[in-house]
Amino acid sequence: MITAATVAEWMPSFLSLDPLYAGESQRLKVQFHQSGVGMLASAVSLSRMVLEDKPDLVIQVGIAGCFDTSQPLGKVVVISDESLADMGVQEDGKWRDIFDLKLEKSSYHPFEKRKLPNPWLSAYNLLKLPKVSAITINEISADPDRIKQLIKKYNPVTESMEGAALHYVCREARIPFLQIRAISNYIGERNKANWDLKNAIENLNQTLIKYIDKLYKLK
Repeated sequence: MITAATVAEWMPSFLSLDPLYAGESQRLKVQFHQSGVGMLASAVSLSRMVLEDKPDLVIQVGIAGCFDTSQPLGKVVVISDESLADMGVQEDGKWRDIFDLKLEKSSYHPFEKRKLPNPWLSAYNLLKLPKVSAITINEISADPDRIKQLIKKYNPVTESMEGAALHYVCREARIPFLQIRAISNYIGERNKANWDLKNAIENLNQTLIKYIDKLYKLK
C-alpha cells in the first residue's frame, strides 16, 4: 500500500506504474491511499486502511522540510525513527513534551526511548536509502527560537506532519512499513520560491518506482 497526505505526492507513480502491479498478480499488488494532512487525519485514515485492507507493507511517501542545510534539496531519504514534537507545553522558556510531563512512559508500546523507530527498516530498505531521524508536528516550524529548541531536544534531520502517525499505527498493528521522504525545503524558509517542490516530487516518485520494481523482483 502506497500512502501519502496528498495525491500529488504519489500521482506521478500512479500514472506511470506498470499495469502488472495494479492487477491481481499473486506476486505483487500495489494500491494507493490518501491519508489527509496532519497527524489526526492520517492516524484515523491509516487505522481504517490497515484494518480493512490488511496490507503486507505500507509505504508512506511525501515531501519534508529539513533542518540540516548541508543536505541538498531534492534528496530522498528513509526515516529511521519519529518523535512527537508538538505534544506538550512551552513553559519557562523550555519545551516539555508528553514524556517530560509524565503523561506517557518513554518506552511504553509503541514507543521506545521516547521515539517511534521502524523495526522493519533493515529488512525493507531495499534501495539502501540514507537513514535519518525525523519529527512530526501539526504546525510547521518557522520561529527561529522554536527551531533551535527542536534541534536541541530531538536532533532531527527532517520534519513532516504525518510521519509519526504511520509509525504509531503500524507499530501498534504490527504491520511492516517504510517512510520515504524527499527534501523540498529547509526548516524556517517560508518563501516558497526557495523551495524545490518539483524536483523533490520527481525524485520521490522515481525512487518509488525503483523500489516497487525491486520489491517485485524479490517476491
